[in-house]
Amino acid sequence: MPGLDGLDRGTAHNARVWNHWLGGKDNYSVDRAVGDHIFGMFPNIVHVARADRAFLGRVVRFLAEECGVRQFLDIGTGLPTVDNTHEVAQRVAPESRIVYVDNDPLVLMHARALLTSTPEGATDYIDADAREPGTILEAASDTLDFDRPVAVMMLGILNFVIDDDQARATVARLMDAVPSGSYLVLTHPTLELGGEGNVEAMKFWNENATPPITSRTGREIARFLDGLDLLEPGLVSCAHWRPEFAELDGTPAQVSQYGAVGRKP
Repeated sequence: MPGLDGLDRGTAHNARVWNHWLGGKDNYSVDRAVGDHIFGMFPNIVHVARADRAFLGRVVRFLAEECGVRQFLDIGTGLPTVDNTHEVAQRVAPESRIVYVDNDPLVLMHARALLTSTPEGATDYIDADAREPGTILEAASDTLDFDRPVAVMMLGILNFVIDDDQARATVARLMDAVPSGSYLVLTHPTLELGGEGNVEAMKFWNENATPPITSRTGREIARFLDGLDLLEPGLVSCAHWRPEFAELDGTPAQVSQYGAVGRKP
């Protein structure tokens, strides 16, 4: 049962388990227990978490430096850590504007760490479910100008939208709202790319943690990018996406997490 602060300390939650895998301290014993059990079943999960986070940094830097993007809508933010989206973007372009979206009460409690900004730019935080694109877009319009390009960031979030039609409809609604020259950035777990051993770990997760998760094939994930121009190198293991922007951190050359960036024509 959730406490008065809205936090359920008796059930492992994705944002906190992910924080544990990244070496953070914003988690509870139940999160560490579930996270460690899954690590025992599928040790590469820690590499997936780190590769996903490194991908975020490379993508934001690339979009800000090479593509001139100055607006980011980061859905499924997770707990603050080093090099959050606004920090990377505003390091390149101080005038960048960033809106974060999550619905975890603990993330909400830490949102003040995400609301720091350069004087030239802006950041905001929306407490909303990823499956509520209309709510997100309405609230984000207070900070973002939807007549100018926006990078819609959906890293490791669509895997918690179990229904395929709902997941695709959510992406379509968000991308319909942004103009030409906007971007969709996504990562998504898969049982491909060496992830076959994750089957039982995902089953354990769904029996012992929240929210429930699903994997998708590369073909299924590619459908989220329908109608967009896929940037090179395409839909690949997120550790392979433009590794020239990466720093060597011990992450394997390939992890079972797809990553891609598509541009709205």
